Amino acid sequence: MNSAHYRILHDTRYRYSAPVSLSQQLVHLWPRDFPWQRCGGRQLVVEPEPTRRTDGLDAFGNPLTRLAFERPHDELEVRARLQVEVLARPAFELADSPAWEQVCLGLAYSGRPLSAAQLEAARFRFESPYVHLKQAFASFADDCFRPGRPLLPAVQALMEKIFAEFTFDAAATQVSTPLSQVLEERRGVCQDFAHLMLACLRSRGLAVRYVSGYLLTTPPPGQPRLIGADASHAWVSVWCPTQGWVDFDPTNNMRPALEHITLAWGRDFGDVSPLRGVILGGGVHDPEVRVTVMPLAEAEKRAL
Repeated sequence: MNSAHYRILHDTRYRYSAPVSLSQQLVHLWPRDFPWQRCGGRQLVVEPEPTRRTDGLDAFGNPLTRLAFERPHDELEVRARLQVEVLARPAFELADSPAWEQVCLGLAYSGRPLSAAQLEAARFRFESPYVHLKQAFASFADDCFRPGRPLLPAVQALMEKIFAEFTFDAAATQVSTPLSQVLEERRGVCQDFAHLMLACLRSRGLAVRYVSGYLLTTPPPGQPRLIGADASHAWVSVWCPTQGWVDFDPTNNMRPALEHITLAWGRDFGDVSPLRGVILGGGVHDPEVRVTVMPLAEAEKRAL
């Protein structure tokens, strides 16, 4: 196939144990448009109605909605309805990439001017709030980054290593779990594996960004697709001077293609969280999140 069409439902609901008097929220729920993806119909329904709503772009060029609530409320519901077309990416050989050391040198500061592409990539080389740079992360990837090895085969080897040595465990970590603990215990979720891969690559001086989005899942044979049973997904994108940005999914040991829908990218999860903000009041509260990713033809049959 040359393209795939999807309908995505993403519902988030907060029920507060005490009224919220003031709230400011940042919403990353508009998928990006770029050469391999086009966002068609989209709708964002917010209850209660915000006092102010501003649509724009964040520092990384992601669509961003800012919401302000200045009236007391004890619930917040944000419902996104999206229609996205994902296009096939050009095929190329991973070996047709420079040696990883050469790429690092090209991004390092040496007093010479950098190209616009290098400057854009360089912002993703450094430590960020959820991704600390340590020798332990570089050492973990040593066997993947042999001297002179082309960049992209080395990155793929690291993806395969994380997939083989780590176990997906939704109960093992939280957003605040340190990456050093993830590395030690070898357990986590897609967010952890993406952050770990970022740390391993950035600790060697490479430019790599965190990508948030969705992944089409396949229900067991003979069973219907469950509405609301999917989840947001995360993977990484590494910069290569000859191929541009190339995506890798360590959770599934694959290079994203038609089944991956990109929502946003940044330095780490904190830059692209689907919904985050600050509130005054609220008491105890946890979000209820329901996500459905469905091929458009199937969604139309089910009238979603």
